[in-house]
Amino acid sequence: MTKKDKEIKELLDNEVLNRNNNHELSYDKPDPLLVASRYKDEYIILLCALFAYGKASLIVKFLDTLDFSLLDKSEEEIDDKLENFYYRFQNSEDIKTIFKTFGKMKKEESLNNIFLEGYKKNNCVLEGLDSLINKIHQIANYRSQGFTFLVSSPLKRDKEGKIKYIGNAPYKRWNMFLRWMVRKDELDLGLWNRIDKKDLILPLDTHTFKVSLKLGLLKRKTYDLKSAIEITEKLKSFNKKDPIKYDFALYRIGQEKLF
Repeated sequence: MTKKDKEIKELLDNEVLNRNNNHELSYDKPDPLLVASRYKDEYIILLCALFAYGKASLIVKFLDTLDFSLLDKSEEEIDDKLENFYYRFQNSEDIKTIFKTFGKMKKEESLNNIFLEGYKKNNCVLEGLDSLINKIHQIANYRSQGFTFLVSSPLKRDKEGKIKYIGNAPYKRWNMFLRWMVRKDELDLGLWNRIDKKDLILPLDTHTFKVSLKLGLLKRKTYDLKSAIEITEKLKSFNKKDPIKYDFALYRIGQEKLF
């Protein structure tokens, strides 16, 4: 490890140590995990992750308005209660559909089991995510620009059927959901226990992207899945068993403009 890498590792280790506490999740320092951490239900937690785009304070404000108990209610009640709900790219029909879809899925199968169907192929979290995304679209049987943005499209593959790193988005919200569910500390929830945290991929957003470039964790200038993989590989040189433990610290460093 170079001298510069040792300095970056020391900086990030200190940030992780200082930020791994409940004080980092508050209305003064908003993060969607503030809402997600109130629940043990994987479907509610995934909803919190999928709506986690835009300004953090507005994400938390919107999530606080949602009645997650509707996941266990009838479709008629969902239609009635969510009639006037919208969030940025999602209209009320999009939001009703995701609640109805998750309500159906919740009765039949756990998200964890659906994920594991793909993940068990070479312990690949991307295959697991693709299983989930495809299943949601299949059950929803609904198409709109807002809904597709919310759930994401299935991952693009090459001619041999392998998931492409170049040409795919970083799938930030999905990788963040996995961080919440797989890792366990004062912040992350650790509700899934059959996935190895060493296989996780950094949930690359604009904050972590810019900070990673400035710190030298990343050389590529393109915001895509390949960049997320590249940073993850670099972080594995700092902590092979738990590289994504640095994600929240990197995010806060960027959000607070410390670099």
